[in-house]
Amino acid sequence: MLPAAKTSRFSLADVMPNCLDALQGRTGRLGLAGVSHAIVLLCDGLGRTALEAHRGHARTLAARLERDPAISAGFPTTTAAALPTLTTGQPPGRHGMVGYRTLDPDRGAVVAQLTLEGVDPAGWQRLPTLFETGGVRSVAIGSPRHVESAFTRAVLRGAEYRGGVTTADRVALALRELRAPGPALIYLYVAELDVEGHAHGVDSERWVAALEGLDAAVADLASALGPRQGMLVTADHGMVDVPVEAQRLIAPELLAGVRFVAGEPRCLQLHVEPGTDAGELAARWRAHEGSRAFVATRDEAIDAGWFGEVDPVVHPRIGDVLVAAKKRYAYYADPADTARRMIGQHGSLTPDELQVPLLRFGAWA
Repeated sequence: MLPAAKTSRFSLADVMPNCLDALQGRTGRLGLAGVSHAIVLLCDGLGRTALEAHRGHARTLAARLERDPAISAGFPTTTAAALPTLTTGQPPGRHGMVGYRTLDPDRGAVVAQLTLEGVDPAGWQRLPTLFETGGVRSVAIGSPRHVESAFTRAVLRGAEYRGGVTTADRVALALRELRAPGPALIYLYVAELDVEGHAHGVDSERWVAALEGLDAAVADLASALGPRQGMLVTADHGMVDVPVEAQRLIAPELLAGVRFVAGEPRCLQLHVEPGTDAGELAARWRAHEGSRAFVATRDEAIDAGWFGEVDPVVHPRIGDVLVAAKKRYAYYADPADTARRMIGQHGSLTPDELQVPLLRFGAWA
């Protein structure tokens, strides 16, 4: 039996719509009080499990853990799919960014979703963002190098972009926006934890130091919130450490009939050659790797709700066969793949990857 991708009552898709409800005096499903300013601080890579395991290094965040339950990041558990879910309020099956690397069926080419080379960002991410349709001034705060990126144009369109090099720079920009007349929806992106996790692992000293820095930034923002200002702290995915011995080089017989390998190491999306039976390929994978991965055909994954509602135009972007790693495994078709240097990884359906915090501060505490 395939696992569910939504493991909690709420998901990342609920966050922005409920903030807009609060800014416009409505009570949404999250029950957020009315506010003049709403901040969504998204910390890339902050899984609920990892936060709980290191709660002694994050007292401000940990103080909210018992009261505020986890939410589901959505599948696949990767930034490229999660951020458009956050900013459109819709699942990958609707917005169309269904993995880290996704097939463009019109061109017969695999596209890296964080760069979107060769596609029109406004057309590839198919839905208007909530920044465009929400009816309030919206600000997105992130790295200056992303201000004109294709991913920004796909996912953050409709928001005024502010660039800050360090977390402290970005917090200062957010504090400035809190002092401006409202209403305003402020999105603040923090990448440092994800960077350290990929390079050094979730249990490393470098990751813990980044968590401490994040906690200090949240404390600064929380202390500055006025009586009608609220902040939510959440994440796009969690992360697991993959040891070298758990890296799986794909056996040649498992790539027979495969035309494109998309997705990422913890969640392969295999697109087959014309005439290849996807069900037979899935059976081969199950026989070989069933103890280490959940294997599903596209239709099985869609029926299990992994991508949410799937629009017809998005259907062929999803792999004919999906291989979602269990435990701490990761899969590589190329022994020289530079991703093998990464320790912390994500993309699959484990609780460590799927469950992220949604912590409330200020008027929402």
